[in-house]
Amino acid sequence: MDVDEIAGIEEHCMQHPAVLAEIEKLKLPPGMTVCNDPWMYGTDDPNEKRRLFQCFMYIVEVDHPENNHYSLPCKFSPVFDARTKELVRMDYLPGGADHQTVETQPWVPVKAVQYAPELLDEPLRTDLKPYIVQQPQGASFSVDGNSVYWQKWRFRVGFNNREGLVLHNITYDKRNVFYRLNVSEMTVPYGGEHPRISLKYSNANITHLDPRAPYHRKQAFDVGDVGFGLNANQLSLGCDCLGHIKYFDGYRSDSKGNPVLLKNIICMHEQDNGLQYKHTNYRSNAATVKRNRQLVLQMICTVANYEYIFAYIFDQAGNVELEVRATGILSTVPFDNLNGETVPWGTNVGPGVMAPYHQHMFSLRIDPAIDGFNNTVYYEDSVPLPEDENNPYLVGYTTEQTVIRKSSSANTDVNRHRVFKIRNDNVINPITYKPVSYKLMAAPSQMLLLPKHAVGHQRAEFASKPIWVTKYQDNELFAAGEFTNQSKKADGVETWVQRNDDTENEDVVLWHSKSFLLLRQ
Repeated sequence: MDVDEIAGIEEHCMQHPAVLAEIEKLKLPPGMTVCNDPWMYGTDDPNEKRRLFQCFMYIVEVDHPENNHYSLPCKFSPVFDARTKELVRMDYLPGGADHQTVETQPWVPVKAVQYAPELLDEPLRTDLKPYIVQQPQGASFSVDGNSVYWQKWRFRVGFNNREGLVLHNITYDKRNVFYRLNVSEMTVPYGGEHPRISLKYSNANITHLDPRAPYHRKQAFDVGDVGFGLNANQLSLGCDCLGHIKYFDGYRSDSKGNPVLLKNIICMHEQDNGLQYKHTNYRSNAATVKRNRQLVLQMICTVANYEYIFAYIFDQAGNVELEVRATGILSTVPFDNLNGETVPWGTNVGPGVMAPYHQHMFSLRIDPAIDGFNNTVYYEDSVPLPEDENNPYLVGYTTEQTVIRKSSSANTDVNRHRVFKIRNDNVINPITYKPVSYKLMAAPSQMLLLPKHAVGHQRAEFASKPIWVTKYQDNELFAAGEFTNQSKKADGVETWVQRNDDTENEDVVLWHSKSFLLLRQ
């Protein structure tokens, strides 16, 4: 969705006579107004070809730049055709646990839940002393254009509209490690399947997500639908970043193709992360200890109500970590909870407002180059040794390796302490006598909760497996396919693995899907 297009829909919605008529029915007190968030339409009808937006409406309590309008959701949602600007229909949102809706009624006054310090009734805590990060001799990194040099690391910082921060040509001690690292996709399904879409619909299968219409359409692909680059924040010292900071700018294009400069959208700094290692020789009581200095590259994206923080963390021992955090505000819906009503798929977060449970599903794309471009992905399980004469005391254990020889998917397994590795079979470590490799510390997490026959599952099949391995092909960059807005079915990793390509000692790509759930209690 184009930034200018979203702004145009938002403005058009607030001027449309049918929308103004609904607002008039609310009979709001003087000084209170209404705003809207245009959302991607998701998928509702397999035959729908129009480019649609659904606008979720909210009451604005006070005229303040940090007013929390998500605290006061309305019960009507206009749907617009983005091309013709036609009002397709007015959806009315359910206010209870069932699918029942009513037309707009006068608003029952409740006080908004605010987050801005200026709007809070309670004073902020004042018992924290200043925390000052000092680097009197400056930072230990150097930068030449977009090329970064720090300790034994060398890499290039990239940025684009869709993926935002991308790291290229990563080397360690002048040895190739990764060709490209980035978050390739993310999906956030909020609702279950509508009964007219899924013939196997039943409440028992989908109480994990809001089963009520029209929330079955709320499935954002924040990379493919809108773009992390388009939503990247302008970062500021002392708030988003601490210490000696290097900022990187980026560009996006507007709807007419003009370049738009985005200032300070990536920040880079060093941080102390506690101990790197320590050992005390108990005989002499002499201790050897080193601190863990890290280099952090950070991007923060605001996608309507949420902020996503992405931080690539490099350390002095050759490790790279991607830290993903979510902050901001939950996506809320109206709910008549003034008399103690609750639902099993969400949590009441304020008077007349509920936040549905939902998943955030990320796909990390790893294009490896471990001492070269021909690599092999395999997984390693910890298993006990056989109970035979070689293991008489039953204490031995070893590892089993399974090579992913063809493009396919794989599962994590905590019970077997499964780890995934990328190795170069053509380069042998002179100490271990094994091929050099990098270990992926895959984050075991629940995969997509939607059933396979659900449209939301078919659109985001990348999130059904934690590991995918494909053979590199040009333009295969996005886990859910190139076009996600109002997609009916994904055209991404689940399609590419069906080629059954050879992936042993080949130019491969490893995709890691990870989720975190918001089950606010």
